[in-house]
Amino acid sequence: MTHGLLSGSEWTGVALSTLLEEVGVSPDAKWLIVEGGDSGSLSRSIPLDKALDDSLIAFYQNGERLRPGQGYPMRLFNPGYEGNTSIKWVRSIRLADKPANTRFETSNYTDLMPDGKALQFTFPMEVKSVITRPSNANTLPKKGVYEVTGLAWSGTGRISKVEVSADGGKTWAEAALQGPVLPKMLTRFRIPWDWQGGPAVLQSRAIDETGMVQPTRDALFATKGRHSRYHFNGIHSWGVDAEGGIKHVYA
Repeated sequence: MTHGLLSGSEWTGVALSTLLEEVGVSPDAKWLIVEGGDSGSLSRSIPLDKALDDSLIAFYQNGERLRPGQGYPMRLFNPGYEGNTSIKWVRSIRLADKPANTRFETSNYTDLMPDGKALQFTFPMEVKSVITRPSNANTLPKKGVYEVTGLAWSGTGRISKVEVSADGGKTWAEAALQGPVLPKMLTRFRIPWDWQGGPAVLQSRAIDETGMVQPTRDALFATKGRHSRYHFNGIHSWGVDAEGGIKHVYA
């Protein structure tokens, strides 16, 4: 049995590489086509190199059997890859020499670039963070010191730094990271903020160990266009008004 960590959960199952070794892999194989048993028959093409690295066929989550909503009786788990590749309710795995270009791969997870070209099979999650508190679920009742906290992650390694801004990105301060800081896993960050009662825009940006920096919305749109909503990792902004109300804003 093999274990994998992501999103604060512990997944237990069999390494996909072990299954592939048992059945044998053709020298021509470069991809796996994994099909789920859901009503949409969600299928994704997974590079063989990833399958032989750290992919997992999971049976347990946090010490208990997978629940139906998590893919019972088994699901694929690809650490660091976008979540839709971790197929639930796995019912078939096929080896192939090329990707399947399934409906979801082409219609949803392919990004139309500003130059008219399409960017396909961008699997690893790029560095991202989001402030979880204060957020639009909260209200600041009075002036004073509040803890700004959130989560950061990257599909390419560990989070090395998270910075927080209260003025829409004009100035930044480094937040503390809560350990353990592990690769391909959510990392909690925290920083105190003295709110003086005026309008503010809270933002966070993460940097991973490869040096990748979470981009602004404008920078992301400039390079990938406005149609990459399935791969959006731009900076998220919470606007705070003078009464302490909080809502999502574009900044």
